[in-house]
Amino acid sequence: MIGGLARRTYGNAVIVASARGQRRVPFQPRERLERRRDARIRGIVGHAAATVPHYREWFRSQRIDPREISGPAELRQLPILDREQVRAEPERFLSDGRAARGALSFSTSGTTGTPLTAHHDRRSLLANIGWGERERGPVIDLCGGSFRPSEVYVGYETSTFKKVSAFYAANSLLPVKPARRFVPLSEPVERIAEILDEERPDLLVGYGGWLDLFFSTLSARGARVHPPKLVMYMGEALPPGSRERIESEFGIPVMSRYNAVEAFKIGFYCERRTGFHVHEDLCHVRIVGADGEDVATGRSGSIVISNLVNRATVLLNYPIGDVASISKSPCPCGRTFQVLSELEGRLEDMIPLADGRVIHPREVWQVFKHDPQVLQYRLVQHEPDRFELELLTEDEAAFSRARDRAMPELLRLLGADAKVATHRRAEAELSAGGKYRAVASLLPRGDAEPVSPPR
Repeated sequence: MIGGLARRTYGNAVIVASARGQRRVPFQPRERLERRRDARIRGIVGHAAATVPHYREWFRSQRIDPREISGPAELRQLPILDREQVRAEPERFLSDGRAARGALSFSTSGTTGTPLTAHHDRRSLLANIGWGERERGPVIDLCGGSFRPSEVYVGYETSTFKKVSAFYAANSLLPVKPARRFVPLSEPVERIAEILDEERPDLLVGYGGWLDLFFSTLSARGARVHPPKLVMYMGEALPPGSRERIESEFGIPVMSRYNAVEAFKIGFYCERRTGFHVHEDLCHVRIVGADGEDVATGRSGSIVISNLVNRATVLLNYPIGDVASISKSPCPCGRTFQVLSELEGRLEDMIPLADGRVIHPREVWQVFKHDPQVLQYRLVQHEPDRFELELLTEDEAAFSRARDRAMPELLRLLGADAKVATHRRAEAELSAGGKYRAVASLLPRGDAEPVSPPR
């Protein structure tokens, strides 16, 4: 009992210390923010070189003093990690130092390949609560100033959700807990609409693909629900155009947070919703091209992250698989963090064609964006010229009409020689992790560089 009280007291101390001043951090002058970022880069690199097998061996073999890595420019000296190596040999990236003792393990959903296991040290998990104050401000403002917005969270009660919740319950004495109702993703749209009418929450949270399907279904059926004050999508990007449609048709602002098993805090939307404000002092973000070199500001490329705060699994220059760009302009909200564009998809969502062109998911969306009878679509590339198209519609008649409207435009996009098998889906389909990929190429990944979305 005493041990449990001491553990919770320590947990609260970490949370309070990490929360102090966090609302002001995103507005700090760039010089001060960069000093915080660089100090964390030096700290994590020194920790990795001393306690993580992969980095310990790398620094020795390259005969580089880790103290030479003092900021983002020097961090580029470390090679970009091989995602498959990290997935296959997670123990090589796990610290054997004291800070990692008792670390909690988490796994990705594995929707685009083999799941990845990452461990997070206990202190950084607790500090994440305090760092979250940066993200709460915009949510509180859009929810009418409520300190504890009521929330309906639709998703899978995954191992990550359970582990984090159980860890916080066992290691802290939080006086204010979220006013949250968890709803399984398996519930039908009609039931979730009833729950929204019953609960009248400030905030509706879910995966991007599910939220798109939910509001598309309401629109197709002419149904309405009591509107939450805010919609928050996490875990995957919304399909192109979905945010604008929800905001214009239903009048609900849509926000997002960018996080992953590899780094619990990467970025967050502010009230202006211009993109993700990057937690630069917690997670360093680079945008690179196919050659592994940084691309020009404003140009799309692969996101490469370095988690600067986790002392268990250390991932420096890790390609997370998403595609985006860094904005050339600061956000008008006044925050000084870099702004990452809304995610443009994943590398696996780009479709390379036999003629050398690479089709962006936004180009596929253009085919279906004006068709209200298509509740969901999925285009899968099996071979360079062989595709499968699934359409979720209310009935067979709607499917036939939607297919006939879409096929001429889709063939113009994919090429006249493309073979496209089509079929109807009667029910929504998500992966085991609750995510949905509207466009996917099953071809082995080549050297095609991510392209900017069509304007």
